[in-house]
Amino acid sequence: MYQGYVETSNVNVAEELVNMIQVQRAYEINSKAVSTTDQMLQKLTQL
Repeated sequence: MYQGYVETSNVNVAEELVNMIQVQRAYEINSKAVSTTDQMLQKLTQL
């Protein structure tokens, strides 16, 4: 690092946004799977 210079970022913002969207979608799918499993177990216990 040199005084008076701005260090550039070593992060690719576009790539990280794509990764974040993929993780968010995976989370939503997994959350839905857990909810569905919970509903199935509730119905099973009512039999």
